[in-house]
Amino acid sequence: QVQLVESGGGSVQAGGSLRLSCAVSGYTSGSRCMGWFRQAPGKEREGVAIINTSRGSTYYVESVKGRFTISQDNAKPTVYLQMNSLEPEDTAMYYCAAGSRQACTVVPGSGSSFDYWGQGTQVTVSS
Repeated sequence: QVQLVESGGGSVQAGGSLRLSCAVSGYTSGSRCMGWFRQAPGKEREGVAIINTSRGSTYYVESVKGRFTISQDNAKPTVYLQMNSLEPEDTAMYYCAAGSRQACTVVPGSGSSFDYWGQGTQVTVSS
C-alpha cells in the first residue's frame, strides 16, 4: 500500500524559507508523478508543483515560480519542496500526492489526477 508522509512545515516570517519533505513507501519501481498541493482556509486546493520521477520534468503554478523548487531523491525515496521568499499568501496546509506518470501530462489543478495523498503539513507565514 502506498503511503506518503509529509514533514517540514512550520511558522516563518515573510521572506523566510522552509523545506517540505514527503517520504514515499509502497510503490513498485516505475515512472510516476509526484506533486505538492496546498489548501488555505476557505479556498480550493491547488497544485503548487509536480515532477515526473523518471524524466525529472517539472511544473509550477505561476504564483510560486522562481521561489519554490520541487526535487526528488529516488534512493530514499523522498520528494522535497524548497520554499524561499515565503509570503503570507503561501499560508496553507500542504499535501504531497502521487499518481501515474499521466498525471504529469496535465495541469495539476486540484489534484483529481492523483491517486494517493499524505495527511498534510501546515505552513504559516506571518507578515
